Parts: sequence; structure tokens; C-alpha cells
Amino acid sequence: MSRQERFRALPEDEKRLWHSHHYEVKSGSLTAPGIPDLAEHAYFEDLVTTYGKTFHTWQYDRDDFPYGIPQLMMGFTEDGQASDEMIRARDDRLGISTSGKRANRADIPMPEVAPGANAWESGRTVQTRIEERDFAR
Repeated sequence: MSRQERFRALPEDEKRLWHSHHYEVKSGSLTAPGIPDLAEHAYFEDLVTTYGKTFHTWQYDRDDFPYGIPQLMMGFTEDGQASDEMIRARDDRLGISTSGKRANRADIPMPEVAPGANAWESGRTVQTRIEERDFAR
């Protein structure tokens, strides 16, 4: 079963927890630092067809300690969602060029996003919450 078929077979409630990697790969924003360009390109040819489900347990940009509950994260799906300043700072820190990576990946086919992925684009999202319950010992 292909990764695309595997995602399409998920229950609808599960699909909305996942984001596509299509834009992140094609835009050059998703990188594999330290991997030679040829190997990275081959890796991303495969990854462009996949989906991810990511929970962040630490909002490192807010605190120096992991307060709070994990949050479901979604990937960028179009230009303008990540600030140019943030991308430049990342590129400078890693010594890479997002625009160069985008150009290098232009030959990677852009698959269609399977229905159900990137559910946050609808304006609604799913998040975790703390709920206290009784339990049996």
C-alpha cells in the first residue's frame, strides 16, 4: 500500500490531525541539513507524497521550560504563511538558501493533496486539552 493510499484509508476523524508535506517540500522550506543536495533531492522526491502528524510538547519560543499541554501542529501550505524574516534567519543559521532549494526541487512533481489533510485551512482545528477523569485502580 502506498503512503498516499494509506492516508486515504484513514478514518475522517484521523485525517484531520495530519498535514501534507507537498508545499513544505516544493517550497524549499523543509530541509535536511548536512545532507548533500543530490541525496536530499532524492529523499524529498519520496517525502513530497507523505503526510505528517506532529505534536509539540515545548513552545521553545515562549518559555525556557515546557509548560502546558502538547499542541497539534500543522505544516505550511502556501507562500506567505512563514515570515520572510523567519526564513532568512533560519537560512543564515543553517547556511542554506530556501530559494535555491525551491529551484532545485522544481522538477519534483507536485501531487494533489488528499481530501481530509490540512484540515486547519477550513478555519477550524483540533487541539488537545486537559480533562480530569476518575480512574479505576
